[in-house]
Amino acid sequence: MSAFSSLPLVIEPAELQARLGASDLILVDLTSAPRYEAGHIPGARFVDPKRTQLGQPPAPGLLPTKTQLEALFGELGHNPDAVYVVYDDEGGGWAGRFIWLLDVIGHSKYHYLDGGLLSWQAEGLPLSTDVPAPAGGPVPLTLHDEPTATREYLQSRLGAADLAIWDARGPTEYSGEKVVAAKGGHIPGAVNFEWTAGMDPARHLRIRKDMPQILESLGITPDKEVITHCQTHHRSGFTYLVAKALGYPRVKGYAGSWGEWGNHPDTPIEK
Repeated sequence: MSAFSSLPLVIEPAELQARLGASDLILVDLTSAPRYEAGHIPGARFVDPKRTQLGQPPAPGLLPTKTQLEALFGELGHNPDAVYVVYDDEGGGWAGRFIWLLDVIGHSKYHYLDGGLLSWQAEGLPLSTDVPAPAGGPVPLTLHDEPTATREYLQSRLGAADLAIWDARGPTEYSGEKVVAAKGGHIPGAVNFEWTAGMDPARHLRIRKDMPQILESLGITPDKEVITHCQTHHRSGFTYLVAKALGYPRVKGYAGSWGEWGNHPDTPIEK
């Protein structure tokens, strides 16, 4: 049995530290190259956040190609028994995006280090500058559609009573005051709760403990299908993570996000 099997999705630094030597652990750092080189959690493998996205306009947040993902996960040493622990230094956006990737490849053994590198450092835990070598070449993967909402799927679901659209962008993007696509505004029916508002600055950007109550008040409830997005499904990596951590059974990331929706001629918008 894995040393991680008794833990919830979101774990604390001490829980990770006690398991750093586990043979099934793949520890993934999604900070930045300079930050990683300056010191990272011992054993962590760096993944440039850009590699989690396709990176092509107008919707750079779309899924990388299958070939790109097979190369990435091969470098990490992916295998069916692996337990991933992921972290970043921004409160969970890129780490949540990576957890969405794990869902896409059908791998459910994963944890998020709450607060990431910030909480680890705040507890005075050790850092390393050792860089693990790439584990291997490409690994065959099967990609699953369920974690992802396409534009067509989302349009087909607009107005459904059991749908909650969680817009993780800033309020001025949501209102249409700030326009970063051909069209400004928001998806009809979407609820705005900006991603960083879900983090607790006093606890080194850990997820706020009152998120269940906040989501309940917004109508983003476990009985609904939750589709979350931002501009490129980076900020909404955090909101995807939060919904998954709270046990919501139907959660999808809209990978195209506003980059696709706001630039498509046939998508309805509200302001």
